Amino acid sequence: MDLGIKNKIALITGSSRGLGRESAIALAKEGVNIVLCARGLEKLESTKNEIKHLGVSVNAYQCDISEIDELNDLVNEIHSDVGKIDILVNNVGGSLGTSDLLNSKIEDFQKVMDANLWSAVALMKLVVPEMQEKKWGRVINISSIYGREFGGTAPYMTAKSAMIASTKHLAMTVAQDGITVNSIAPGSILFPGGSWERFISNNSQDTVDEFIERNLPMGKFGWPQPIGAAVCFLSSMQADLITGACINIDGGQSHNLF
Repeated sequence: MDLGIKNKIALITGSSRGLGRESAIALAKEGVNIVLCARGLEKLESTKNEIKHLGVSVNAYQCDISEIDELNDLVNEIHSDVGKIDILVNNVGGSLGTSDLLNSKIEDFQKVMDANLWSAVALMKLVVPEMQEKKWGRVINISSIYGREFGGTAPYMTAKSAMIASTKHLAMTVAQDGITVNSIAPGSILFPGGSWERFISNNSQDTVDEFIERNLPMGKFGWPQPIGAAVCFLSSMQADLITGACINIDGGQSHNLF
């Protein structure tokens, strides 16, 4: 299937590992020119070198996306080096070691919201007007099943739920501009350096087995490649009629009906 996105330019945040890395690789395999962005320089360069072999242009920028004031400079630098962004994948996220609302500090909420929500909102505000000028664009926001139902820490759940809401609202705003805006809600996805790898390392095998039995209908953790494939499809010309959606990729883990 020709996805019709060859030579488009995609910015993927948090793209040195995990879901962002696999999304970047999947898009590159479709001929998309890639802009990587992450904090860790070593892994960023490793991903860049891997994508180079796929025959597309790839640029990498070391940047902390949660530093909102720096994003305008980042986008301007991308414009100068590469061009205007056609596909935006907001993948940066993460939680803190807090739990419920009453035991979470306001500062915890702020840090998690900065990383998961405000960085994505700021980038959408910078990039989407350019898409409106071109009458074409794709925005994919990586949320979580815990943005749709109870689970995770209070700050994380709040941020991911707000991301789904902002995705829906923007999708309705730009629906007649040739731009689609969607979110993906992954379940428990295992990858090197991710939170579920830490969960496995920090707990006994019995605890891990119990979690899998109680929460993962397929009997195993998810893996990043299906998220990359979904990002690719939602970026494509074949997905013109999909906007404002939130798509679970969780192996049946989620309990929500809608």
